Amino acid sequence: MISEPFMQDVNFKKTVVLVCDYREEDGTVGFVLNKQTNLNINDLLFDFPEFESRVYYGGPVGVDTIHYIHCKGDIIDDSRVIIPGLFWGGSFEKIKFLITAELLKPGDIKFFIGYSGWSPGQLEEEMDEKSWILGDMDKNYAFSNKIPDMWHHVLNSKGDNYKVIADMSDSFSLN
Repeated sequence: MISEPFMQDVNFKKTVVLVCDYREEDGTVGFVLNKQTNLNINDLLFDFPEFESRVYYGGPVGVDTIHYIHCKGDIIDDSRVIIPGLFWGGSFEKIKFLITAELLKPGDIKFFIGYSGWSPGQLEEEMDEKSWILGDMDKNYAFSNKIPDMWHHVLNSKGDNYKVIADMSDSFSLN
């Protein structure tokens, strides 16, 4: 999901959110893909193997929790498929083992502090209000830290109508 250009909520302003779990009766869980923190995973987890991986701000819920997505669901037990080749969660002990064995690289996994959560019906209301633009998930976005402005990039990739939106100024008076 891509936030609409005038969203005022600082947690979601110009963000791209990966929806990992949607259940009508339970709500929705996702992660903001384009809000990198200044923290490395080793800054947060002291019993973790040395690993150069920045932590991203996943959203405003459970900011005392660590979550992760990865592309190694075939070797990380209990991983949940998001789309083919992209997984959520799984055995944390297995992740630590794979890092120590140098079988898991920083480009294979992305860590988040907190997550984005919506109660049942809340996301549907926000969709009705046009707060979000739906987009197909390209797993390359999930692990990219080389897209300087992912929000603009993803909107531009949706075609001409969205390029206009992507290029709008943040200030209403300048549009």
